[in-house]
Amino acid sequence: MPNIYETERLLAEYLLFHYGYAEDVFTGQWEPKGMREGLHFPERCVNACLDLYTIPANARALDAGCAVGRASFELSRYCGSVTGIDFSRRFIEAANALKNEGELAFQRLEEGARTTPCTARVPQEIVRGRVSFETGDAMDLRGDLGDFDVVLAANLLCRLGDPAKFLARLPQLVKPGGQLVLTTPCTWLEEFTPHANWLCGSDSTTLDGLHGHLDAHFEFVKQTDLPFLLREHARKFQWTVAQGTLWRRRGN
Repeated sequence: MPNIYETERLLAEYLLFHYGYAEDVFTGQWEPKGMREGLHFPERCVNACLDLYTIPANARALDAGCAVGRASFELSRYCGSVTGIDFSRRFIEAANALKNEGELAFQRLEEGARTTPCTARVPQEIVRGRVSFETGDAMDLRGDLGDFDVVLAANLLCRLGDPAKFLARLPQLVKPGGQLVLTTPCTWLEEFTPHANWLCGSDSTTLDGLHGHLDAHFEFVKQTDLPFLLREHARKFQWTVAQGTLWRRRGN
């Protein structure tokens, strides 16, 4: 079965998810009440979850599972260099196009096969040169990445075949005193993750699973609820609330 994250439809959905404003997302004569708070999810993963005041000067950041890159660009407001990594070749091509040109045109689905033109844009004040993008597998990241002051993995865990492999690498990736942000909608599906590898059980939660994997090396700081809205077409939206957690790497 082809990877859905390499399709034109998912690429367009994620460009709108990452870069869309209300006028781009709500394109009809109506707007679902209360749904504006689900916009700008990638920016909120950074600004609502991190302790921005303790990020050191010239910090290094990693955005694992960066998709089309909006959170990576947001991290560059606070970090001197940001590396965004995603398994999808199409997503990384789009992220690099946005880095190089500042904008990327795409076709927004309206209904059936009907589309309308739309454009994703990186905010002008962002220094795009601080960000680099590459393809990679979060369960098998290259060994020479080094370590980071900030690591973000937004809605990645429940799309990995074995999330424990990624979690086991984190003590090497996050510097002592550094920050780790994990967000997840806790949507465990066997089409992505075998049941045996889910971080929750019949009597335990995903957060329990994270504590089991992380507590030896990380201090749990806080939990934040992050609603997000994914537009499929003009009359269909996915409304989800991700669980965001902030952790700080133990040690000096």
